[in-house]
Amino acid sequence: AVPGSTVELGCSARGDPAPQVQWHKEHGDLPWGRHEVDREHTLRLYAVTAADAGAYVCTAQSQLGTAAATTVLHV
Repeated sequence: AVPGSTVELGCSARGDPAPQVQWHKEHGDLPWGRHEVDREHTLRLYAVTAADAGAYVCTAQSQLGTAAATTVLHV
């Protein structure tokens, strides 16, 4: 990603009942005041900086179990 840009990281999780979806950064916190997660579980990071680089994990959890996917952001 280019510094200062907005990045969107998608996460598709479906089920019945619908799973609860959470995002976190593997080594650190999501950028305070510069992120949001929409109804489709897309994580948006605004005005990214080099400090935002790293692995981001989407975790979906329901009564049937837990699934996780990781993506790596390069800035």
